[in-house]
Amino acid sequence: MSNDVMIAASELSKVYGTFRALDKVSFEVRRGEVVGFLGPNGAGKSTTMRILTCFIAPTGGTARLNGLDIFDSSLEVRQNLGYLPQRAPLYTELSVFEYLRFAASLRQLGYSTFMKRAKTVVEVCGLAQVLGKEIRQLSHGYRQRVGLAQALIHDPPILILDEPTSDLDPNEKAEFLDYLKQIGRDRTVLLSTHNLGEVEAACGRAIIVSRGRVVADGSLGDIRGRSGKVRYTLTIEDPKGELRASDVSEALAAVAGVSTVEQQPSQGKSMSFEVSAAEENDLRPQLSQLVLQKGWMLLELRRDAQTLEDVFRALTVGDARRNRSLKASAADDDDDDDEDDDDDTAAPPARA
Repeated sequence: MSNDVMIAASELSKVYGTFRALDKVSFEVRRGEVVGFLGPNGAGKSTTMRILTCFIAPTGGTARLNGLDIFDSSLEVRQNLGYLPQRAPLYTELSVFEYLRFAASLRQLGYSTFMKRAKTVVEVCGLAQVLGKEIRQLSHGYRQRVGLAQALIHDPPILILDEPTSDLDPNEKAEFLDYLKQIGRDRTVLLSTHNLGEVEAACGRAIIVSRGRVVADGSLGDIRGRSGKVRYTLTIEDPKGELRASDVSEALAAVAGVSTVEQQPSQGKSMSFEVSAAEENDLRPQLSQLVLQKGWMLLELRRDAQTLEDVFRALTVGDARRNRSLKASAADDDDDDDEDDDDDTAAPPARA
């Protein structure tokens, strides 16, 4: 494995009764990458996170973090990563400072080292104003900042975040993503989420899982273009009101390279159409020339590449329905091992 590969998952599998949560998942994350780990609820995101962070063992396969095997070097793996689960496990009766000191003691940091690290994480996570407050007095947004701070207190080279913004309002999410961009400049970050906007805002690469398998892995641009299709939005107006939508659709479909034509809702005398075509050629010159030749009035002509949401939906359609059915049938076999990405609350570590 290359020294630049910080996370390497190899054919990870996890089975709960008759429900296969993971099915030979393999991927790599290199040094300095901020990677979005995408998938619908129940796709296996949280299971993968738990395996990588040594909370549970896989049924098959293995993984290495910073060159360390999760089986052979479990403690060393944990020393090399910071982990923020979906709902941060916090002791709410402690002040922010006391909790960070407690987290640092678990990491066996001396007091002087802790104070140096605390100064950095408090600044990065924006906690200076609440350092002396009890955690129970904080908003969800500030609690997540505290959770992120504990994951960073020992300056790990790898950061794993599992749905870190699920309970935040839009303003808190925007602030959290700003912190994430700062943090990602000098460490490896794996961000598990099903919020596509977060991935586009903070990540340069995405891994999409569906039904426990990796179905897409690459830069956001590569994933958006994996279908090889683009869409054109065309809006015209017929001042005389004599033009029929069927005639326009037929004329558009006759343009070389056009795959499909669909009429869209419009108002007044205007007509809107969505035209799909192969990505290789830009059809805007041909479409505008057609409008000119027909004597139509062109109000809009826009070319849209396929969005990340389009690809996500195409790759994961039917997942939620399938997972609900499979988990319902598996519940009778193994009530204690229920895989549910919607409920990933980890208990706090035991206090001395």
